[in-house]
Amino acid sequence: MSCYLRHMSGVLQEAGIKVTRENKKDIDKALHNLVNVEYKNCSPTWKEIKKLLQTEEGKKKIVKELKNLH
Repeated sequence: MSCYLRHMSGVLQEAGIKVTRENKKDIDKALHNLVNVEYKNCSPTWKEIKKLLQTEEGKKKIVKELKNLH
């Protein structure tokens, strides 16, 4: 679960999120939902997240989704 979060520190910081044991699962679920991949299916989720991270628009989409967790 959430094996890719360590690669997303900049985006998480921009969204104002510090990953903790308590919120890691919620963050992971939100990202799976964002890319329409079934929860706990890590590899396809990370593949889609990486595509989003390649553009400013994609990054903004991720940040917006993560900010909705607050």
